[in-house]
Amino acid sequence: MHDHESDDSNQRRVVFALVITSVFMLVEVAGGLLSGSLALLADAGHMLTDSMALGLAALAFHVSKRPADQRRTFGYQRSQILAAFVNGLTLLFIVGWILVEAAGRLLDPPDVAGPLMLAVAAAGLLVNVASFAILHGGDQQNLNIRGAALHVAGDLLGSVAAIVAALVIIYTGWLAIDPLLSVAVAALILRSAWTLIRKSAHVLLEGAPDWLDVDAMREQLVASVPEISDIHHVHVWGLTPQHLMLTMHVKLAGPAGNPTDIIRRTKALLHAEYGIGHSTIEIEVDDCADHG
Repeated sequence: MHDHESDDSNQRRVVFALVITSVFMLVEVAGGLLSGSLALLADAGHMLTDSMALGLAALAFHVSKRPADQRRTFGYQRSQILAAFVNGLTLLFIVGWILVEAAGRLLDPPDVAGPLMLAVAAAGLLVNVASFAILHGGDQQNLNIRGAALHVAGDLLGSVAAIVAALVIIYTGWLAIDPLLSVAVAALILRSAWTLIRKSAHVLLEGAPDWLDVDAMREQLVASVPEISDIHHVHVWGLTPQHLMLTMHVKLAGPAGNPTDIIRRTKALLHAEYGIGHSTIEIEVDDCADHG
């Protein structure tokens, strides 16, 4: 069953993180321009998309609560997955921008005001730690809040890189450290972005849960419900990873009692053992109707 209370908590966390991120983004833009630091500007750019991503995540939580209607008979819960997928794509664009800027600055390093860069980066780290802690306390199985948390985690890494770069510039004057650390952060963001895109795309393509062994589930159902002789045409997917659905054909072993009772017991087993709360089961007493 879909947990609306959990979604309410997740939405509050996202909105709180959105406010914190949006306010400090303006501070970091000013600091990056005044200091000339790519690491700060890259982090500020990431914060801008974070604000958009967090806003999208909050909107998705709101839309997902809308009840099913004639056009969306399953409801709007998958809007959370769409938000996660879009957030993953925006992370890829951020990575591309950082790499292009870093290449230019490696060829022609600009002057960087190390002390100002350090002060802004340190403040940014505190803000990002607070935002990440808020989001990390939510449901990490929810791809929408996970996508929002990954955006903020990327900011957190960016702040750490900016602090290190500022210290190196202050004590050694080596300006190349700024774009080099930006590239390192971009690589970490890329890995997280690809994971998020892959998982959300799997749900959008109605793939079966990674942990589910369909053959083993079929064997367990046949062994647990004596009236069933065979199960086929099994399809399992999820509106979200937490809201699984199933359709399948069930062939009876022979003359049986009340088919509704058989379906009821099968549904109860699916829910108890596999967390599948919505299942549609077609009962067959002869050859499969689809084969004809």
